[in-house]
Amino acid sequence: MEEHFQHFHFTNPYLNIPSPIPPPIPPIPPPHQLPPLLPPPPVQSEPADRERLPQWTHTETAEFLSIRADLDASFMSTKRNKPLWEAISARLQQKGFGRTPDQCKSKWKNLVTRFKGSEAMDDAGKQFPFYEEMRTIFSRRIDRSLAMEKKKGKGVQGEGKEWMNEDEEEKDDDEEEEEEEDEYEQNALEEKSKKKRKMNDKGRGIEWEVKLALHAIVKQQMEMQTKWVKESEARAAERREKEEQWRHTMISLCEERLALTRRWREREDERSARAEARAERQDSLITSILAKLSEDDYER
Repeated sequence: MEEHFQHFHFTNPYLNIPSPIPPPIPPIPPPHQLPPLLPPPPVQSEPADRERLPQWTHTETAEFLSIRADLDASFMSTKRNKPLWEAISARLQQKGFGRTPDQCKSKWKNLVTRFKGSEAMDDAGKQFPFYEEMRTIFSRRIDRSLAMEKKKGKGVQGEGKEWMNEDEEEKDDDEEEEEEEDEYEQNALEEKSKKKRKMNDKGRGIEWEVKLALHAIVKQQMEMQTKWVKESEARAAERREKEEQWRHTMISLCEERLALTRRWREREDERSARAEARAERQDSLITSILAKLSEDDYER
């Protein structure tokens, strides 16, 4: 029976793969055989007329914001902002600060960008020194917009309607700046309306949040129960499969054992029959020899 019960050892085919040997490193040629080095590219000098612009001082920026706050209503009532930037540049010239209209426009864009970035910080005043000035400008702009909306709601036309009928071709590069400012203003209005809706719907919001939480808990419990049922069914199916395999294995082992026993008995029966036949032949041979010897003795 031992020849029918053998252990099979599986070897890992990846253990016999030889490790790759890196190719040998070629020898370094002597210095006189090395190729000549290429000359470095020529350094292009910057043009002389490209001078570094002077930085804005704190006093100059404060004066600029003061002038810009005075003209903010004009900026909102017209799309042709170039004359306004020229006016700001002229007023700065009167105060002893030489700035072009383009420099003033670029400075305003930078201030707006920094102000928007500082809105998300807790210590906005520390990060942006002109935060209060910018907040004042935009707060006044929002108040003016709300007042205009109330007037339009009552049927009274606003004063800044003429610029809405101007030709689109008269818009210049300041449209991008106005879009950014309008976007900030729109965001501020939406933020105020959201806060108002939250205050009005606070009770319903809490009830809705409770319902959502209960729904999430029930859904999670149902998902966990479904998962547990599936895992239990999978374990039961796996257990039945293993039991069926064990049953087949035991049946095959029993059948094999019975076959071995049957063959062993057949061999034993054949050996016994051969031994009996050999013994009978020996007995008959001895009997015949004794009978012959007896006859010879009798004749003598």
